[in-house]
Formats: sequence, structure tokens, C-alpha cells
Amino acid sequence: MTAHEARGAPGVTGAIIAGGASERFGGAPKGLNMVGGVRIIDRVASAIRLVTPNIVLIANSRDADGWLPGALVHRDSRPERGSVVGVHTAIESVPAGDVALVVAWDMPFVSGRLLQLLANRVRNGASAAFPEGPTGPEPFCAAYTAACLPDVDRAIARGDFRMSSVVAGLPNAVRVGLDEVRRFGDPTRLFFNVNTTADLEIAQRMVPSG
Repeated sequence: MTAHEARGAPGVTGAIIAGGASERFGGAPKGLNMVGGVRIIDRVASAIRLVTPNIVLIANSRDADGWLPGALVHRDSRPERGSVVGVHTAIESVPAGDVALVVAWDMPFVSGRLLQLLANRVRNGASAAFPEGPTGPEPFCAAYTAACLPDVDRAIARGDFRMSSVVAGLPNAVRVGLDEVRRFGDPTRLFFNVNTTADLEIAQRMVPSG
């Protein structure tokens, strides 16, 4: 039995990005808020566990070690701040050869079946795989390989912290179009982010009743 087989779901590690200071929640960690009686971070972890049991948490908070039992916490090794730095840390933090299945911790309705599709696309030879959302590619619900690191490093070095521009320049990346994404649910719901208290109220209303 190989090391990957012993860990289960060979070749994939989920990386939950718990970035940002959550100023719009008064400094409280937004992924620890409840949606439908379940913390958002647990909802994200449950979706990832449909693909792999292996999860790391990308977070700089001193309290992060207690946020998700069983998940190793990795803090940014680079001094820069920005969403692209979190993705860089995520790709670096997974075991060598693994696909990094990156998901933001504020997406309460992410689909495990969609995550599996993204992982499969990368394992079939792409350097990265992104689903299309209503406003474009979703880099915080995506699969990456180590082949993406040089491009991410160059973006950080030139001070470009926009993941949208990094995604546009990645070689051999594939996109999952909106029509295919809709097989897994309404894209507006799948990629909904809880960034404010108003978003949290909307998310509560999006939870199916019954």
C-alpha cells in the first residue's frame, strides 16, 4: 500500500483558505458563523470530505489551531498580504504530488460533486481547473497543482494580488463552463460568499427548509 492509498483518496488534499481580517464582522472569524445550524467552515469541510479526508487550513490567526479539529494549520510564509498569497500557501502546503483542492471558508453551499470534477480534471493532466461562476472564474473553488507556483510567485513579485489576473495567465489550466456547473446546482448559490452580516442573513434564507 502506498502512502497516498493509506491516506485515502490518493493525490488530493483539500485546502480551506481562512483569509482576511473579517472587518465586516467586527473582526470575528466569518467562517465560524452558523448557516442552517452548521458552521460555514464545517459545511466547506464536509464538501471536501466527499473527495478526500485530507484537509489543511490556511490561516494566520493565532486561534486557528482550534477551528477545525483534525486539520493541520499552515500560516503564510510570505510577508505580503492578499488573496493570491493564501493560494500560494495552499499549493505549497499539500504533500508533494497532490492536487490542492482550494476552497474559501465563506462558501456555505459549495458542492462536493463539483469539487470532485475539478480534482479529476487536474488529475487528467491540467495544471489547474476552475469553475465558471456568474461573474467569471472562481479561483477560490478550484484545483491547482504545483505547476502553478511559478506563475503565482511572479504575480506576487510584481505586486499583482488579484487572483483574476493570475488565473488568466496560468498555462494549461481548464475551465468548467456555466452549463456544466449548473449540473451541480445554481451557480449563484454554489459560489455564494458570506462577507457581511447581510450576506449571512441571505445565506440563512437559502438553506432548504424541511
